[in-house]
Amino acid sequence: MPQDQHADRTVELALANVDAGGKPFACVVVDRASGDVLVEATNQVAQSGDLTAHAEITAIRRLAEQGRTGLEGCDVYVTAYPCPMCLGALYYAQPEQVVYVATREQEDRHYEDGNRYVTLASFYDEYAKPVDQRRLPAVQADHPDPESPFRAWAQAHPDA
Repeated sequence: MPQDQHADRTVELALANVDAGGKPFACVVVDRASGDVLVEATNQVAQSGDLTAHAEITAIRRLAEQGRTGLEGCDVYVTAYPCPMCLGALYYAQPEQVVYVATREQEDRHYEDGNRYVTLASFYDEYAKPVDQRRLPAVQADHPDPESPFRAWAQAHPDA
């Protein structure tokens, strides 16, 4: 596999983020047709205190601020295979492909970002469990009409 300048750039950005006190993750979004870099982002959790400020999420937010609502036509380069939160965001954003530098196993040899509910090794498996068997407690609220917001949306958007 030939070395890729955009993959190299994610590593450069991640290393600079570590030097700046941040976490070792970066994301570069590239327009597939032109090869232009649309945005570069690093994980900003340590700097901002926002636990959702992962590099992929930060990149998607910056592009949204520029008016872009999806990643169709783009390739997304990341330092490591995305965590489930970022992977979900990428599925919604629909890039053409995700290019990752390190596997989760390679990352896990040096870095752990788990908490009382999950570890890097258990995070993906947690999602496959039935809701009542997951470590994060979740119960459905008692409400007389839980579908009302969704009916209202469907009525307001009949062609969606």
